[in-house]
Parts: sequence; structure tokens; C-alpha cells
Amino acid sequence: MKNASIAKIFYDVANLLQIRGDNIHRVLSYRRAAETIDELSQPLQDIRQEGDLEKLPGIGKTLAEKIVEMLDTGELSFYNRLAAELPVTLLDLLNIEGVGPKKVKLFYDELQITTLEELAEAAREGKLRELPKMGAKSEEKILRGIDQLQRQQTGRHLLGDALPLAERILGELKQLDGVQKAAVGGSVRRRKETIGDIDLLIATDKPEETIDYFCNLEIAEEVVAKGPTKARIQLANGLGVDLRVLPAENWGTLLSYFTGSQAHNVRLREMARKKGLSLNEYSFTDLDSGAETLCPDEQSIYQTLDLPYIPPVLREDRGEIEAAQQNDLPDLIQKSDIVADLHMHTTWSDGQCSIREMARAAVDRGLRCICITDHSRSLGIANGLSIERLKEQAAEIKEVRKEVEGQLLLLHGTEMEIKADGSLDYPDDVLAGLDLVIASLHVSLNQPRRQITERLLKAIHNPHVDMIAHPTGRLLGRRPGADLDMEQVFQAAASTNTILEINASPQRLDLNDIHIRRAAELGIPLSINTDAHAIDHLDLIDYGVAAAQRGWLTAGQVINCGPLTQLEEFQNGH
Repeated sequence: MKNASIAKIFYDVANLLQIRGDNIHRVLSYRRAAETIDELSQPLQDIRQEGDLEKLPGIGKTLAEKIVEMLDTGELSFYNRLAAELPVTLLDLLNIEGVGPKKVKLFYDELQITTLEELAEAAREGKLRELPKMGAKSEEKILRGIDQLQRQQTGRHLLGDALPLAERILGELKQLDGVQKAAVGGSVRRRKETIGDIDLLIATDKPEETIDYFCNLEIAEEVVAKGPTKARIQLANGLGVDLRVLPAENWGTLLSYFTGSQAHNVRLREMARKKGLSLNEYSFTDLDSGAETLCPDEQSIYQTLDLPYIPPVLREDRGEIEAAQQNDLPDLIQKSDIVADLHMHTTWSDGQCSIREMARAAVDRGLRCICITDHSRSLGIANGLSIERLKEQAAEIKEVRKEVEGQLLLLHGTEMEIKADGSLDYPDDVLAGLDLVIASLHVSLNQPRRQITERLLKAIHNPHVDMIAHPTGRLLGRRPGADLDMEQVFQAAASTNTILEINASPQRLDLNDIHIRRAAELGIPLSINTDAHAIDHLDLIDYGVAAAQRGWLTAGQVINCGPLTQLEEFQNGH
């Protein structure tokens, strides 16, 4: 069995145990194990042969034995017993916004509902409203949630899934004889949050050999099309990968054309025609003489059109052409500008690593400041901290702070739940004792716009709240996020100088690029954070930086960019 299959079984076990009502710590142990396996770059079989399974974060003797069982037999007997006890189709119901394990169990016990279709039918027939703690409004919300879930199943893939695959395949192709240039194109290169397929571009003097190698990749599930200069394969996860091959002298126009966006390319072609030229993926062509001008790089294209080079992340026809014409393109933020990560979790709540491990990992990555922000008490599924545990954590942070003194500024904060009624999870006197207070929405995200907006505004106006994390609460491809009046949120954040987070997790990327740009226009302080639950998650900062670039941000608009005085000034003034 491959890592992904084993991780999925552990995820399913965790969810089935939760539906059954097992101890939350047992549930979390399987979920953490699944997350650990998901993040591995090495096959579990190799780790097993080295005798290192129990050295993995969150993998003890019992779970290691279950991994061995799956590697040897291709199945897990414990999962099979759970599946015999509870229909596995119940897991599908957890994808509905607002439906948790307790409701799934209620539907199953009272109405023998096991599938999405059965739940939708029961809701349409008015059967759910008669159940304990349900009603007509709850029934309506579930129907709306099912509809949203069905609309989300669009065949799009997360950037966080597509980019590593694209780079892996491209890395193989780069090693081939005759390959001179290689790049990822399309929406992956523009770093859109979701993508339809992967575009790979190769300049080579051996196109046939390159195409043949591509079509015989081990990762290819099916060869969909194959020609002399292009081919398409499909991967096991349904993701399509297109390869286009041209001589190196056509590289600039090829890369530009297949990077897009379509709207940006249309604008470039219009500008070319005004100069008496046509532009396609091969060259510029003089409309009168037919003479071709080849572009060996993208800079040549923009020079021909009297424009400075426009970075791929800006090529969406959202004013980048006009800004380039006025020599007013932003000096985009870079990963190297980030000096702090202000949102991360440890084993105190639902993280996989200790405070000390996260601090050391941050030092290794060149960070100069981090803030430990474990979940607050009401988020039971995430093992949220009571006030007493929060104080105990402060003592441990004090110890680790001494160990990293001079290397890392270690702050103590919280990711505090904004409860369904708009109240905050900790009293003000507790919040006053923390270095940084993050407030966020996790539950009741399907509340009506006015209600959930007011709920978020209450948190923003609390003088102890420094930051709002992943403001809409969306999970890409899984739930759409709260129906917030974002303009009201922006105006409130601007007036209170409250930070809005750009969450770098590729499953969130929240704020999105449009919201980022609007927030920056209003002068709202912004922070790019990983929301790390494990050491490897610290490397997700790249996705947050890409989202910020798509929102036209410069380093000066992000408070966790150096020098640290920018962050210290915020703390002193908030």
C-alpha cells in the first residue's frame, strides 16, 4: 500500500470512531497519524525497513503495528471491524457544512440514513425537523449544505496538490538529453488557488524522445493523447497533465502563451496589433511583410510591446497592463522578506510537535520570531486549552524562550474561538496576559450574513484581539466559507488596526487574492502565517506568499516582514 492509501484509512478510522462516540484523544491519535503520513516524502515501506516507524511524530507502537499490517496485507482488520459496525458511507455526510459526528449518528440511529441521497430525501420530506435538537431551520441548512457540496465537486484541484506533482514531473524531464529549458505553465505558474490541469513546457532539440519519455512516466495512469509536439497523460487522482515541446528559439512566446491568463494574453495581442504585429505561441509576425520575430525569453515579448516584465502571478487582466504602462508595478513581496510566523499549533492542542520542536524548526528556517497559538477551550475537537492549561503552557514557553534567546523571539498567544453567539472563548483578563490574540471562526459558518458578520465584528472591536485568522473559514473544495459582508469586515479592521491573516495552508488560502488587494487598499495590517500543525507545515509559507503576490502586496504591507521593529511597533500600538 502507498502512503496516501494508508493515510486515508487512518483518517476514515478517526472519523468512524468519532461518529461512534469514542474518546477524543483516541480520535486525535489516528488523525495525527494520518497527517504525519500525508506529509512524508519517503515511502512507509522504506521507513519500516529502516526500523524507524515509531520515530515518526504521533506514531507509537500500536499504530506502527497497524501500518505494518497494511503494508503486508493491503488492509486493516480494525478498519474492517469498524466498517462492519458502521456503514462507511456515513463518512460522506461529514462533508456537509454544519454536520458533525453527533448529527451523523443521530440520523443513522433514528432514521437509518447512511448516504447523502437518503439524507437529502429525508430533509425534503420534512423528516429531520422532528429529530431531537433539530427543526425546520436546521433541516433547511442541511439541504443548503448538500447543495453547496454538490456544487463544489467541479473537478478542480488544489494548488497545493498540483504544484508538487508538476515540479516532480518537470524535474524528471529536465534530466533528459536535449532539454534546454523547462517550466510549469498555466494556472499553476500563476499560482491560482485551484487548477484544472497541469501545463508543462519544454524547449528541446529532441522532441520525440521527450514525448516518449513523458508518456511512459510511472506516474501516468493513462496516455490520453500523443503527437509530435504535445501529449497529455492522466494521473491516478484524475489530474490531467499536458506537455508542449518547441525549439528553444520559440521559448518566450511559448511560455507566455501557455502561462496565460487568457484575458492577459488577449490584451497583449491587442497591443501587438496596434504595432502592426500578430502574436501567438510561436512568434511575433509583421502584418505587412510577414517577417517573424522570435522571442527566446518572455522579457523580449514585453520589450517589443514597450512594457516592463510582468510577473506571472499578476497576469489576470486586473490592471497590470495599465500599471506596467505607467511603470507602476508593485515590488512584490518575496519569501525572503518573511521573518515571523504568528500562527501555529503544538501538541498542547491538535499539533503534532512540541513547542521546543517548533521553535527549533523555525530557527533552522531562518525565522526570527514565532507565536505559539494553540486552540482555545471551546474547540473540543482540537483539544482546546482550558485557562488552567493555558497558564501551564505559558510556563513551558518561558523555559523554551530561554533556550532560543538571541536566536528567536518566542511569543505566547492563542487561536481563540469566536463562539456561535459572538462571545469570545476567554475573558479579557486572560487575553490581556498574552503576547498575541488571534480570533477565528470554526463553527456555525452557515449562519445568515448579517448574523455571522456581526459575530466577526464583535471580535474585531474587542481591544484585546490582535488578528483574525483565516477570516472566511473556507476549506477549498470542501466548504465555501462564511457568507460575510467583507466590506464591513474590512472597514472595521481598518478602523481598529486589526490584522487580517493570509492563511498559507493550500487548503485555505484565506484571505483570497481579491480580498487581499482590497484590504491593502484600505491600509489594513496583513500577516502571512502557515497555521502549522507540524514542522513541515512551516514550509507552506510559499503558498501564502504567492497569494499575497497575486494580491499585489509589497513587503511593507505585511507586518511579519523584517525588520522585527515593524511587528513590535504594531504590538505597542494595538
